[in-house]
Amino acid sequence: MDTPPPGSSSLLGSLRGFADGLLGSIHDRVELISIELNEEKHRLIQTFVWIAGILMLGLLALVFASFALVLWLWDTARVAAVGGLALAYGIALVTVIVLFRRYLARQPRPFSATLGELQQDRACIRPES
Repeated sequence: MDTPPPGSSSLLGSLRGFADGLLGSIHDRVELISIELNEEKHRLIQTFVWIAGILMLGLLALVFASFALVLWLWDTARVAAVGGLALAYGIALVTVIVLFRRYLARQPRPFSATLGELQQDRACIRPES
């Protein structure tokens, strides 16, 4: 008749409950990280698709518009036309760079939800002072 001493089963049960809660919390955090990684991957792919489309269509439009303008002004002001186009392209490039930097600045911080949850977990565990 091996019966555990009184109180040892409740200690073992408490330890099991603590371990179960700890593992459940870790599982939730890892699952949240995986969801956020997936969201970041989709956001990155979507950004690259937008950039590729903008670059391709913009370049085509720019090349054909520039070619048409230079041909139209070939006899009267070809140097002015080419210089004006170069200036306009430079201004457009700076504008796009500024707008793209603003876009990147407005993006949410990666893994912010996971970091917030971990910070709340730490706050619950810390001893109150």
